[in-house]
Amino acid sequence: MLMTIGAIVLGGIVLIAIILTLKSFYLVNQAEVIIIERLGKFSRVLTPGLHMVVPFMERPRSVLWSYVQEVEGKRHYRFTKAFERFDLRESVYDFPRQNVITKDNVTMEINALLYYQITDPKSAVYEIDNLPQAIEQLTQTTLRDIVGSLKLDETLTSRAQINDRLRIILDEATDKWGVKVNRVELKEINPPADIRHAMEKEMRAERDRRAVILEAEGIKRSAILQAEGSRESQVLRAQGEADARILQAEGEAQGRLKIAQAEAQAIEMIKRTVPEGDPMPYMIAMRYINVLPEVMQGKDNKMIVVPYEASSLIGSLATIKKIFEETK
Repeated sequence: MLMTIGAIVLGGIVLIAIILTLKSFYLVNQAEVIIIERLGKFSRVLTPGLHMVVPFMERPRSVLWSYVQEVEGKRHYRFTKAFERFDLRESVYDFPRQNVITKDNVTMEINALLYYQITDPKSAVYEIDNLPQAIEQLTQTTLRDIVGSLKLDETLTSRAQINDRLRIILDEATDKWGVKVNRVELKEINPPADIRHAMEKEMRAERDRRAVILEAEGIKRSAILQAEGSRESQVLRAQGEADARILQAEGEAQGRLKIAQAEAQAIEMIKRTVPEGDPMPYMIAMRYINVLPEVMQGKDNKMIVVPYEASSLIGSLATIKKIFEETK
């Protein structure tokens, strides 16, 4: 009997020793920390690795955090979770849709994504109660304040500016909680149905107006190009005709000059042949001889006109005969 009692006591001692050993050592994973309290007061933060604590005097701090999560893509429910290990990795919080009112009294639904990271676990536990819920409420109130200062069109076209303003305000407010807000993104902005229909009609009308303007500008540009082309064509044609006339006139002038030079040379030759003779009768006779073939053509229906000074013609012929005889 005594041996049985002794075995039971020994087994209890061993069991207590095992429990104390398990309670005395903590293995902390990478990117995790554990906050240790001694007799209810903050003692230290356990970083990644193996650590030993004093049983019954030291224990990890347990925290209750509540957050909203969408279930099956339909409804959002609030969950509460108790944990002792704090994750230092960047976390994302998907806020449910909330109604906000713009400056021009238009109610719309907006939901946002918040990316944050715990930088000081001690402040996240002791400076604020229920950190996720506090961030959620702060984000909602800040978003209402920012959107309330903007009109509908500004809200729809200034998403990047809203994200930046919201991130700066949340980062400053959560700094004392040991939280770093890295990025804020507006996920959806849903105006009322009647506003969306009106915006679609306005957009369609604006596109039709732009199409009409572009078509009119195209017709105008085409007419201008056609007019410029016609003008340039007329200018080039007039320049061509002017150049042709100038060339023709220059050619006629050069031809007349050549003829005059030839006649002058002929007169000089006649003067050298007959020094004392008059070259004029010779020139007149040559003119008559050149014209006679044209006069004799079609003599059946034409009348031959004999010059009044026929004696001059006979005299000119006699002069030519005399010149040839003297030359011979």
